[in-house]
Amino acid sequence: MNENSKIVAALLAGLAAGAVVGLLFAPDKGSETRDKINESLSDLGDAIKERAEEQFDQLSELKDKVLGLVKSKMSEAEAMVDDEIIEHA
Repeated sequence: MNENSKIVAALLAGLAAGAVVGLLFAPDKGSETRDKINESLSDLGDAIKERAEEQFDQLSELKDKVLGLVKSKMSEAEAMVDDEIIEHA
């Protein structure tokens, strides 16, 4: 996990904890407080899911770039080997 991901995860966890503590000390009825906590946790879950999807997309893009570079280098190496074989034939 890179540094930015750690910061975002810590920020999301802090926001969720702050929201829960704020709701627990709010002067609402218990059922209203539970509903607010459930909504906050649902929002947090959505945010985490969205961040995970972004990270997955970034990893997929990186994989594609690396795979393209490897294929390119393999083609170059094959061409060099073919040239050497032709020169020594």
